[in-house]
Amino acid sequence: MRVDDGVYDGGEVSMFYDPMIAKLVTWGKTRDEAADLQVAALDRFEIEGLGHNIDFVSAIMQHPRFRSGELTTGFIAEEYPDGFTGAPANEDLTRKLCAIAGVVAKRNSDRARQIDGQLGGPLAPIREWQVSIDKVKHEVVVRDGKVQVDGVELPLEIDYVPGARMIHAKAGGESMAVKVAKSGSGFRMTARGASHGVTCLPASVAHLTAHMIEKIPPDLSKYLICPMPGLLTALHVEAGDKVEAGQPLAIIEAMKMENILRAEKAGTVKLVNAAAGESLPVDAIILEME
Repeated sequence: MRVDDGVYDGGEVSMFYDPMIAKLVTWGKTRDEAADLQVAALDRFEIEGLGHNIDFVSAIMQHPRFRSGELTTGFIAEEYPDGFTGAPANEDLTRKLCAIAGVVAKRNSDRARQIDGQLGGPLAPIREWQVSIDKVKHEVVVRDGKVQVDGVELPLEIDYVPGARMIHAKAGGESMAVKVAKSGSGFRMTARGASHGVTCLPASVAHLTAHMIEKIPPDLSKYLICPMPGLLTALHVEAGDKVEAGQPLAIIEAMKMENILRAEKAGTVKLVNAAAGESLPVDAIILEME
């Protein structure tokens, strides 16, 4: 493995240059071996404060078509026509993430039990957990150094202390590196080309979540949002114009390419918030539909 990079402490990464700030190089006796080393190394990257394509690159390294070498310049458009939302996690990976999450929850809970001055006397350790990964619930039991996921024991060796952001584990005989980040009442676990929303609740109270009202995210479908930092080179509509689904609305120039932004549905332009020639940050609202 080798990492070639062009950044340093205090250095500036400007929007006016190629966005590549580091390059990962691996070598193996076979294409699959080199790709496996890529996936393992990408899991161990820690980058905070800016967007990156680590999960996407990892997903490509795992893709059967990439591994077979059957590539064309249309690979991304053909394999990800609706955009990239993370590499799919198979049942084996999900079980391993559940086991790791259960141990993380138990060790965090055990640490919290050591805080002095608590009312009601010593608390009993929690061994049975309901672990939800991407809203799918699993039963995890952590007892006497052993872990069970949905009733099946999974051999697990894990290096984790509360507060750690990177977990090194050996799950089912496979070495893994998993990034963990606090997120609201749960956390996010990132490994193998995808980030997963995780919640861990004591099994004794997990059933109470049925009474919790789910927060509905805001509807952003009426906004044209800049998908990346770039230059707005063209704006094809103005307030009051009627547009049809698929109609080009604007062009963003980024990474030496022109990206045509199209209307997702028919409607009327209510407000234009940007002008051609402006440099826009990611998620900037270009225009609003009625």
